[in-house]
Amino acid sequence: MKTLENQTLLYDEDCPLCRMYTSGFIKTGMLDDNGKKPYCKLSKEEKNFIDVKRASNEIALVDNINKTVLYGIDSLLKVVGFSFPWMEKLGNWKPINYFLKKLYKIISFNRKVIVPSKIRKEVKLQCIPDFNYKYRILYILFASIITTLVLYKFSNTIKILPKSTILRELFLAFGQIVFQSLFIIILHKKVILNYIGNLITISLMGSLILIPIIVLKYFFNIPEIITLGWFGITVLLMLIEHSRRVKILELPIYLSFTWVIYRIIALIIIININQ
Repeated sequence: MKTLENQTLLYDEDCPLCRMYTSGFIKTGMLDDNGKKPYCKLSKEEKNFIDVKRASNEIALVDNINKTVLYGIDSLLKVVGFSFPWMEKLGNWKPINYFLKKLYKIISFNRKVIVPSKIRKEVKLQCIPDFNYKYRILYILFASIITTLVLYKFSNTIKILPKSTILRELFLAFGQIVFQSLFIIILHKKVILNYIGNLITISLMGSLILIPIIVLKYFFNIPEIITLGWFGITVLLMLIEHSRRVKILELPIYLSFTWVIYRIIALIIIININQ
């Protein structure tokens, strides 16, 4: 593995994903031992040639010799491409590069709703991305569609429930967003969209936990009680995560109760819909 020397990635130390892949670059030898640095520890000299605002939205790769900077997907392609030139060449092909940049921005602008963290008031320079309505809504739509598809597949493995449809699961996914938003409608729209982002992330996490049981049921005859137990544990984990995020966001704790109430109402409607 070729090592890209004298280059430093500025990462968000409150983002587990950022910590993981920047450490991975160093452990695999793609970057030297000084290849990563927390954004919050930028020096005064570095602030003179680094676009601090942009670096909070897109991870920056600083050339410590020439004092130049690459941002976002370009910085990652530079790191990976030094060891695998074909990947950089492929990633810079216009159609793929366009897709990668959009995907990167969806993840980067929403990283605080994917993995939330408390704002540390004692830290003056924090790596917090700008609030971007377009990428927030795109993320919510993307996560809602994935959740809908997984729940559609999973619901049809439970024989005691009426046969599911894509439309029903889509209605339930967006119905939850509307239902929960009603209880915080007096708050600022950015606060509401932050909560919805976290809300749909929890639903996405839950759907990902359900995928293994869906796959297993294609190959094995799994008893209904195990399927229902798996689903029950998934819902419990989602509730715990929802409660944790509500505290981080400093929102009313009753949102976790309304979260449960919506699911009970939805279940009652589903059971009785074909009766």
